[in-house]
Amino acid sequence: MIKIVLSVLGGLVALVVVAGFVGWLLLRGPDIPYEKLEAKYATAASHYADLPGGVRLHYKDEGKADGPVLVLVHGFGDSHFSWEGWVARLGDRYRIITLDLPGHGLTRAPAGYVASGDGYADLIDALAAKLALPRFAIAGNSMGGGVAWQTAVRYPNRVDALILADAAGWPATTLKKPPLAFKLLKYSWGRAFLRSIDNKPLIRSGLRGEVGDPAVITDAFIDRWAELQRAPGHRAILMSIQPGKHGQATKEALSTIKAPTLVLWGEIDPLIEVAGAHKFAEAIPGAKLIIYPKVGHLPQVEIPQRTADDVAAFLADAGIR
Repeated sequence: MIKIVLSVLGGLVALVVVAGFVGWLLLRGPDIPYEKLEAKYATAASHYADLPGGVRLHYKDEGKADGPVLVLVHGFGDSHFSWEGWVARLGDRYRIITLDLPGHGLTRAPAGYVASGDGYADLIDALAAKLALPRFAIAGNSMGGGVAWQTAVRYPNRVDALILADAAGWPATTLKKPPLAFKLLKYSWGRAFLRSIDNKPLIRSGLRGEVGDPAVITDAFIDRWAELQRAPGHRAILMSIQPGKHGQATKEALSTIKAPTLVLWGEIDPLIEVAGAHKFAEAIPGAKLIIYPKVGHLPQVEIPQRTADDVAAFLADAGIR
């Protein structure tokens, strides 16, 4: 009897292994060359800056050339495309710099590059120096929000205003309901698996579960997100990032921010609960808070007109116009 049980168990294990291997074969996604991605996704507004650490950073410089500068920083797995709605609605008043952090979009980084919140903030400073930017307003969503507030803390003489949209930072409020991909990132085998597959199915379910209205996450939006993650080296960098641990906010650090600050948040954000919004607003002196009902983790994508209007009003009140 024992031999029979062991034989059956051995057969089941073998079936699981075979099924897993077949699944991997079906899901595997090889790298897409940068040249192919650039031909598809770069535009006349695209530029590249060679920055410290061997980073060739892709950014777009759009809007009113002589207007106040607004730098926009995307979140984990995202790209500069996240801000198209704001660029379209604010470009008549501001010079808008959108960028791709290393591991994202069309930016290239050397093998072994390890992402960190302060390292990304240092790249923002390096890009500003490269472009001889004046002081600027900076906005960030999710992980990019963490980069934005770290930029304001590390380089206060650069930042005229700070805008945080569902920003990362508070460990107790981060990743309230993590999608499957974020759960897999906790394990070495999970990161290895994600590094070798086409993550489009996970991206689709994750993104549509993060927003109030799944219809705003179109098939084209998902295809672009997934394809840009398959740029050479991107998945390795993404796997080096632990969502929710990309720079921990503290009251002591945030209290040093002197720039006018606007905190925007989706009330039903399933990733970073709305309590984080209140913590940022309480920790940053004079911060203004706006919470949007029925909106999730990507307010700049879900309600671009309303959020852009709120940003424009905030910047005008801060004397940035």
